[in-house]
Amino acid sequence: MIFYEKKYINSKNFSSFGAFSFDKTVDFSLMIPRRCGATNVSMHLFGEGIENHKYQKFDFVWTGIDGAYDLYSCTIDMAQIGVGLYYYKYQVSAEKTFYLGDGYRLGELSIIENDSNGLIQLLIFNEKSNCAKWMHGGIMYQIFVDRFNKSGKCKPKKYAIMNDDWYNGIPQFADVPGGYVENNMFFGGDLYGVVEKLDYIKDLGVNCLYLCPIFDAYSNHKYDTADYMSIDSMFGSEKALDLLIKEAKKRDMHIIFDGVFNHTGSHSIYFNKDGNYDSIGAYQSKKSPYYEWYNFREFPDNYECWWDVKILPRVNSNNKSYQDFILGDGGVVEKWMKKGIDGFRLDVADELSDDFLKRLNQKVKSINPNGVVYGEVWEDASNKIAYDKRKKYFLGNELDSVMNYPLRDAIIDYIKCGNFERFYSTCKMLHSHYPKHNSDLLMNLLGTHDTERILTVLGGESGQGYTNKELSTKKMSKNEIKNAICLLKLAYTIIATVPGIPCIYYGDEAGMQGYRDPFNRLPFPWGKENKELVDFYKKIGSIRRKEPLYKDGYFKMIECNKDVLSFARYNDNGFVLTVINRSDEKFYIDSNVSLKNYETSRTITTIAPKSSYILKSNSNIDYFEIEFFK
Repeated sequence: MIFYEKKYINSKNFSSFGAFSFDKTVDFSLMIPRRCGATNVSMHLFGEGIENHKYQKFDFVWTGIDGAYDLYSCTIDMAQIGVGLYYYKYQVSAEKTFYLGDGYRLGELSIIENDSNGLIQLLIFNEKSNCAKWMHGGIMYQIFVDRFNKSGKCKPKKYAIMNDDWYNGIPQFADVPGGYVENNMFFGGDLYGVVEKLDYIKDLGVNCLYLCPIFDAYSNHKYDTADYMSIDSMFGSEKALDLLIKEAKKRDMHIIFDGVFNHTGSHSIYFNKDGNYDSIGAYQSKKSPYYEWYNFREFPDNYECWWDVKILPRVNSNNKSYQDFILGDGGVVEKWMKKGIDGFRLDVADELSDDFLKRLNQKVKSINPNGVVYGEVWEDASNKIAYDKRKKYFLGNELDSVMNYPLRDAIIDYIKCGNFERFYSTCKMLHSHYPKHNSDLLMNLLGTHDTERILTVLGGESGQGYTNKELSTKKMSKNEIKNAICLLKLAYTIIATVPGIPCIYYGDEAGMQGYRDPFNRLPFPWGKENKELVDFYKKIGSIRRKEPLYKDGYFKMIECNKDVLSFARYNDNGFVLTVINRSDEKFYIDSNVSLKNYETSRTITTIAPKSSYILKSNSNIDYFEIEFFK
């Protein structure tokens, strides 16, 4: 037997989401097969409200018959429950009492045991206005500045080892994965170099630059901040940033910074372990104004670090002095927001306190109501537990959205292996757990500075079992590259058309290869880009610019099996259909509506092997049927 659940906001607007603003009234409607002989139905809700744990019961009433189903419903005021994270199940009294919980497909319910397994998630959040409207329908581009493009205008620091072989140079690497690396080898990329390539980036459809850390720091990656108030001189200092902001605005492009506020560098002005600064750092004296920022187990050498990396002493983000420095009047966030950036991506957001996240979001919005705050979160951000504390990212005043690693992993598993169950369940999780405004801003990615290059993942041999020295020169064969490019086109079509914002890791669109860090951070191959891939990324970017449905259109899965994937973005005026054929055979479309190729307006009925299509229809999605067959 199949049971169904539907939700309607304020009695009329159907919602497939499972997250609601606290000021909404939601009608819960159940369809129970008549042959069950149901006599009573109730919802049992268990909560993690903001103040305390809650339990509530809601009785449903019989409202009629729909074919072979009895209809039961209940109207619930979300304010009656309160802001927080909740889980519920349905109790059905019939000849035998049984319970209904989360089913495999969106909107379906399954019979569950009377325990916590299979509970349905309900998130109630504080209402908020749609922020960062400029981001909707756009594309992000992540830049690792030292490896993107060099202008030759910036001088290296005295300790820097310069690698002048832009195209074939090998970065520093540890003897074993996770081993110590000095990270003082540079290739010379800078912010002036980014300015030189803004037109190239714009042609990809990009309207947002996400810059890896550019504050003054010792390393090439800059995740060991030395001075939050200064832009690294090797990147061109503030003068170069001013030019980048000015030129980006001319092209209607925005900039967000990588905010590394969970830890600093041991070389920093605040910790000053090596005595490089005139200030008294926390390592040097307990009387330092920065001493209380850090957690010393035994002063001065035994201190808490990020993942026990000694050059990255961890900061206590709840410390008032530290919060005031970062978030207060004249502080770090205010300086750079007023300079003209539009927000932050927060490194290791899990380790930042709720209070810090709230203050940061409030500070960003107070300066720019359309500013945006992203968090680095690798799991389901709606119910994440970190360090034994339930996070409150989406309750309305912490994060605008997060990096979408769950979708990345599901796409790779589907494109490579045909694991459609994982892809479907991941989309269902994102769709039913996240508030729509968070979903619309998701940072959809295939690769970052923390992952292997997506081309290598899709087509190359696994790097497991190889030494770093072996991986430093390991490349894919021509056949592997050809196959990987084909698969990458499919993968990028998916992240560019599901809800959220596609984020391109610099060079992925150019066919860059690379195994684990640091081999995923090689210089951009200017003049040697894979033209086929670049042109494809531009094509997808052009479609996103033209199509308003990619800004905030609703999402519906149409087909999901090991060979064919199809989903729609829609509103009352029509829909756009994405079709992915990952098989080696042709597929045909049987539809009662006209599906036209987005670019040519030609009606499409055949889907070629290993190909992706974006099709447009002006029909209402509620009244169509589409089938795929070989």
